[in-house]
Amino acid sequence: MSNLFDLSDEVAVVIGATGVLGGALAEGLAAAGAAIAILGRNRERGEARVNKIIEAGGKARFFSTDAIDRSSLAAAHQAIAAELGAPSILVNAAGGNDPKVTVTPERSFESITAEDWRANFDLNLVGGALLPCQEFGPAMCTRGKGSIINIASVSAHLPLSRVVTYSASKAAVLSLTQFLSREWATKGVRVNSLTPGFFPAEQNRKLLFNEDGSPTARTNAILGHTPMGRFGDSSELIGAAVFLASARAASFVTGIDLRVDGGFLSQTI
Repeated sequence: MSNLFDLSDEVAVVIGATGVLGGALAEGLAAAGAAIAILGRNRERGEARVNKIIEAGGKARFFSTDAIDRSSLAAAHQAIAAELGAPSILVNAAGGNDPKVTVTPERSFESITAEDWRANFDLNLVGGALLPCQEFGPAMCTRGKGSIINIASVSAHLPLSRVVTYSASKAAVLSLTQFLSREWATKGVRVNSLTPGFFPAEQNRKLLFNEDGSPTARTNAILGHTPMGRFGDSSELIGAAVFLASARAASFVTGIDLRVDGGFLSQTI
């Protein structure tokens, strides 16, 4: 039983590990033994994450990559295979909500342009799941082994106010996850999603806190709707990710959405 969550023979690609949640997942997978390929555009943040993993005794490399450019992903894939080995785990943690398309009293739903919609879908669906799955998934199928974890959102299940383009794009990530789980189930590749509840990060900080650090009305509404009555900490996502990544612990688990939300989606009145 002690080996259920041992990832020491795995190579994990984590896209979006330069952010708070993706970074925590990269560190958690590294602590479980996986060699980590951190993909992203911000080299400074990527190298800082690599150094943190190495200082903790793990193995990691940064690969400068644009997730919405298939050729960039292909080049990274080739480099990862040469330097770390064939990837067996893919975590798609890139994405976020563009504040420019958040609905506010000054910005109506009707004012959101088609270009705004496309930009958010590029960020959260195309680069956040579709292209990475197309690039890394078939090679996993050929080897007959792999685990793909797409990061969804509570807003994919129950569209939250104000963030309509984000909600729609994350709902598409859930749909893609279920589609691929069915397509690749007999090829040794499991595809699941992980839904975080509310974790303060760069993308939502302005919605959750005022400039003086006090909670906004939205924060009070969120915590009032969360049975645990608090925000999550990024470290609380690690156990779920390691479980989904493990070929032993989750060998018969595919097509699910694992929620780590403090009960948010279970709350009604």
